[in-house]
Amino acid sequence: MAQITAAMVKELREMTGAGMMECKKALTEADGDMDGAVDVLRTRGLAAAAKKAGRATNEGRVVALVCEDNPTVGSVCQVNCETDFVALTDKFQAYAENFTKAVAANNPASVEELLEGEFEGEKVQDALTEAIHVIGENMQIANFKRLEVSGTGALVPYIHMNGKIGVLVAFSFNNEATAAAPAFAQMGKDVAMQIAATSPVSLDETSVPEEIREHEMAIYKAQAAESGKPEAIQEKIATGRMQKFYKENCLVDQDFVKDPDQTVAAYIAGVAKELGDEIKVVDFARIALGD
Repeated sequence: MAQITAAMVKELREMTGAGMMECKKALTEADGDMDGAVDVLRTRGLAAAAKKAGRATNEGRVVALVCEDNPTVGSVCQVNCETDFVALTDKFQAYAENFTKAVAANNPASVEELLEGEFEGEKVQDALTEAIHVIGENMQIANFKRLEVSGTGALVPYIHMNGKIGVLVAFSFNNEATAAAPAFAQMGKDVAMQIAATSPVSLDETSVPEEIREHEMAIYKAQAAESGKPEAIQEKIATGRMQKFYKENCLVDQDFVKDPDQTVAAYIAGVAKELGDEIKVVDFARIALGD
């Protein structure tokens, strides 16, 4: 009996689009022969998926949604296919929406875990295989993120460029009535549009990933060193440029696109004052096709 390695399972999965467990079983049955394992999967109803797997999936759509029964849980998910024509069809978008709902319901840690899970009584991998059969193109779940607000709050989804970009923004506040206020709905959409347009690195200065912070600061220090000025002045120059980086790349510190005379934080504070509440952005997700 041939030894079935993780690398072999991965290769077969990439070739066929079948689930990891199905690939492992097929390889075991075929005694490690890759072509034989593909045939095993094809005889189990995965023929179309096996033929189509490996085709480039450079098109697709991003879906962002909030759970119908819980406005504090939502997800954004990128599903790829081969052509933009298929990505625009109702069938493709229905499958993509169901996969996005599965992310919200199951909270998987990876695409592999998502595919191995179940949604509405069906294994997600089986649903994806069915989608490939029905759609007639290779499909892949490429990326996703799930957000959940602790306590009182709400999530606002936004789709930009006909599904090329998907955004989900998490807000916290004190009054439950705020979620239903038209002013909050407009503000949520405005902030989501800001994220879609500017692709901020992080929510605020404190949440900038350390590797990005160190990388940017190293560049600014090198630039300052070329000035030939004293080290103390160089440090001030680098620090000033880092502050500019924060302002341009941290969501709440950015100039509000629709009114550059105020920051995003100031815009949110103004709406919160109007509603007699305290509103904060606590998290966001942005997924763009091709990232």
